[in-house]
Amino acid sequence: MAAVDIDVPVDTEAKIGNVEEMERQADAFKEQGNLFYSQKAYSEAFNCYTKAIDACPQNASYYGNRAATLMMLCRFREALEDSQQAVRLDDCFMKGHLREGKCHLSLGNAMAASRCFQKVLEMEPSNREAQQENKTAETLLEFERMADFGFEKRDFRKVVFCMDRALSVASACHRFKILKAECLALMGRYPEAQSVASDILRMDSTNADALYVRGLCLYYEDCIDKAVQFFVQALRMAPDHEKARLACRNAKALKAKKEEGNQAFKSSSYEAAYQLYTEALTVDPNNIKTNAKLYCNRATAGVKLNKRNQAIDDCTSAIKLDESYIKAYLRRAQCYMDTEQYEEAVRDYEKVYQTEKTSDHKQLLKAAQLELKKSKRKDYYKVLGVGKNATEDEIKKAYRKRALMHHPDRHSAATPEVQKEEEKKFKEVGEAFTVLSDPKKKVRYDNGHDLDNDSGFDARDFDANNIFRAFFGGQGGGFSFDSSPDAGPGNFFFQFG
Repeated sequence: MAAVDIDVPVDTEAKIGNVEEMERQADAFKEQGNLFYSQKAYSEAFNCYTKAIDACPQNASYYGNRAATLMMLCRFREALEDSQQAVRLDDCFMKGHLREGKCHLSLGNAMAASRCFQKVLEMEPSNREAQQENKTAETLLEFERMADFGFEKRDFRKVVFCMDRALSVASACHRFKILKAECLALMGRYPEAQSVASDILRMDSTNADALYVRGLCLYYEDCIDKAVQFFVQALRMAPDHEKARLACRNAKALKAKKEEGNQAFKSSSYEAAYQLYTEALTVDPNNIKTNAKLYCNRATAGVKLNKRNQAIDDCTSAIKLDESYIKAYLRRAQCYMDTEQYEEAVRDYEKVYQTEKTSDHKQLLKAAQLELKKSKRKDYYKVLGVGKNATEDEIKKAYRKRALMHHPDRHSAATPEVQKEEEKKFKEVGEAFTVLSDPKKKVRYDNGHDLDNDSGFDARDFDANNIFRAFFGGQGGGFSFDSSPDAGPGNFFFQFG
């Protein structure tokens, strides 16, 4: 039977020829792309593979090659799309499945990555690359589980550790970066947290999680108004963002309560201010800087209410929250001075002066050191039972009372121990009167000078009886202390001239 010639329409032949030409062009673009890729000129390689795809859009390998190039350019989301298109065109394209799995890994989706690697292992069980990458996916899942558990237990340091390890694999995962940034903020490492959030916002200005973390950093740095703006913006991008909603509510409540307390204090309503600061401290225990200020504010109100011991405790709480809070050290130091705890006051003023070497701080430190030095001597004011601003007459009256109270002859019938103690007190009363009744000695004593170096005064050779006789003998009449048997022990009588 003779062969039958089939006529092919001219336009069909043209189309076939055109397809073949397009395939040749696509293959040429691919080869050119491969060359650029080998030279690490990835942008040029990307352009060539794109031209190959445009010429022949049904070729899986072209998408696979472009996906590999996009991965080198760290454009993992685009690379994922190309990898998925490659395996849609050819489900047996193992490189396509491997690249899809690697993209999922880089983007932090370990479950999806594992499915891709399992697909490769079904086709080639001995594929070492798929085996290794599958183990990497399992490790990533474990870090995720550990991080979730750590966050639940508020072990933020552990979460950051896990996220650092996870990000060494999933470098393009925004979710991991956000979790790390949030934990850094909760740990007080605000610059690091802000840096991570800002990097994400540069790539995606509408990322609600990054906006929330940025606001969280500002909130914890006591920039509450700016923080609220970021929380509101996050809620605008994601109305169901529960963390942003809670933080926004806390920020507004904390600001309002603190301002109420400040206003009450300015109005001299110190009890009300104290209570409002107390209420503000319950709003958010995690807000370290604001709470440090609230403790310090409550201490100020406490001083006004004469609650100095509570004020010291509040300043200590503020310092525990913020060790760099100079105002809390100053306020606590003043409370220590007021309660005559001079060693503690000196310690706080030294801390302040080491941090801020101002002339004012130096003077405060010197004053505390002087009071400490003075406190280590006998307190002659306490010996006489008078205040440090006592007048000359008050000092004389106090001496008269204490000298008569502790005179040894008054206690001649007491035990030897009591007699010795009373004699000691009698001598101290005389010392105190000698110093405080002499204007020059009193000034030197008040200024912390060593009186033993003064001429005419030596506590070791001091005779309290001479002072006693001089004091009482100098009155308008004569005064005698009769310790004779007839008078009886401890009896006094006055003789008038």
